[in-house]
Amino acid sequence: MKKKTNLLDSFLNKLKKIPKKKIKGIHEPQFDEIDQKIVSNCIKKNEVSGAGDYVKNFEREIASFTGSKYVIATSTGTSALHLALQANGVDKNHEVLVPAFNFIAAANAILYCGATPHFVEISTKNLGIDVDYLSNYLKKIAVKKNKYFINRETKKIIYAIVPVYVFGNSYNVTKLLSLCKKYKIKIIEDSAEALGTFYKKKHAGTFGKAGCLSFNGNKIITTGLGGAVITNNHKLYKNIRDKVNNGKQKKTFELVYEQKTLNFRMASINAALGISQIKKLKKFLLLKRKLSNRYYKLFKNIKGVRYITEDKYTKSNHWLNTVEVDFKNNKQRIELFKKANKLKIPIRPAWTPLNKLKYLKKFPKSSLHKSDKIYKKIICLPSSAILGQ
Repeated sequence: MKKKTNLLDSFLNKLKKIPKKKIKGIHEPQFDEIDQKIVSNCIKKNEVSGAGDYVKNFEREIASFTGSKYVIATSTGTSALHLALQANGVDKNHEVLVPAFNFIAAANAILYCGATPHFVEISTKNLGIDVDYLSNYLKKIAVKKNKYFINRETKKIIYAIVPVYVFGNSYNVTKLLSLCKKYKIKIIEDSAEALGTFYKKKHAGTFGKAGCLSFNGNKIITTGLGGAVITNNHKLYKNIRDKVNNGKQKKTFELVYEQKTLNFRMASINAALGISQIKKLKKFLLLKRKLSNRYYKLFKNIKGVRYITEDKYTKSNHWLNTVEVDFKNNKQRIELFKKANKLKIPIRPAWTPLNKLKYLKKFPKSSLHKSDKIYKKIICLPSSAILGQ
């Protein structure tokens, strides 16, 4: 019992060192007069929906920062995933590999394309896809048929994979590229949490067919709600661009719509805020690196607590600072959240693995021993850039 109390108290005592007056949420946005001014000007111009150049200018800013040739701003990060999957031809005949330890967006986007999510294992080191395990798993379940590989049990094509940069940390991109080339699997990167993350000096989301970003209110920069697809493939870009606005035909005054799709566009008023926010991105990244270094020093000597850091060859944006706590049982974990709540310290648990959600239980999965075990140990810490000051 004494050891249990010591772990919790030691952890909470470290968290108390964060300036309370600066903490209101797990990752709250940072606004200033410049943000207010550009949004105000957008309203004054009556360019709040699709009119004006705000969206185009924001897309150019994202392209410049990420090194992508093409960017399509969207209404949400989830809609970016949906569009990227759809434009890559994902349909009812396909399975899409996706880590079980994950936000719900990717699984839902796969389902809305009519495809089957196939849940795979993660690495406990960086919380991204365990590529070595996946390689062995594919050897067991995949059989080549014509130009694709199919799942020998479901008979569906193993068509694509959606790797995730969890909390801004990179997975082993080099190994995944090699594996997917071998099995003819398309890569659509879920980079929602990774604006400002680099792997071998190349931006997250630029390795596969497409990458998907999120600018939700809790992301490193925000447009309120919003997302983007980034790609270097012109054909894919044109396909998505044609879908994003209800499939509306261009270069004609007639109101003609060419395909079954939805309105996935980002509004100008959101893009206006994004233009202002991205100009502060480098400053935010610097502050968040300082905060990460503080957390690392804070927790490195507590037995039973591991601060999750960036891997070799990667440069994380440190979106959410995260620790793995060696709880003895779930009761101890609940006790930590209760005590943190009383102290008004906003900490957050990790996602429940997707395969455990009622409506997703029926879908295929690899062994998920690590995913099932680690999600109960992960604690996300207050990570707003202001805490790095």
